[in-house]
Amino acid sequence: MIQVFVTGGTFDKEYNYITGELYFKDTHLNKMFELGRCNLNIDVKTLMMLDSMQMNDEDRLIIKHNCKKSASNHILITHGTDTMVQTARYLAEDLDLSDKTIVLTGAMIPYAFGTSSDGFFNLGSALSFVQTLPKGVYVVMNGRYFNWNNVVKNRKTGFFEEVNLGNQQDINSSDN
Repeated sequence: MIQVFVTGGTFDKEYNYITGELYFKDTHLNKMFELGRCNLNIDVKTLMMLDSMQMNDEDRLIIKHNCKKSASNHILITHGTDTMVQTARYLAEDLDLSDKTIVLTGAMIPYAFGTSSDGFFNLGSALSFVQTLPKGVYVVMNGRYFNWNNVVKNRKTGFFEEVNLGNQQDINSSDN
């Protein structure tokens, strides 16, 4: 079984056509799995619906607690992209989770925006990677996987990249 934990992020945001604001209503994951004709054994549990910029260590503790108590060794977490790397680090530093494969993924454009969203592609990639990668914590975006300690969100391009000297400044600006 693959355990899926929903934490919010752009993935699950809705657009209010009156105010022009993004907000949370409910997760889109069940519908996405249905549309993708996914026939894997998946358990979806919503832990919270937060923009990751609002996420704090208490919220990360909830995520970690649920990862620890999950019977599954394959865990996929939907998460906002702004602090995804920070949460991945928080989980990876806990030795009690070292026997699990944990994949965090998100979207830059809400699923509710239709075909312009990268959410569907990222979710499918994350499902594949959580089944095939060795034990550890990973970030999966744009068809690629990254080890938790070797990834940064490039705020200029909107893509996740491996850490190198050329994007060291982006690492510092992404750890809010």
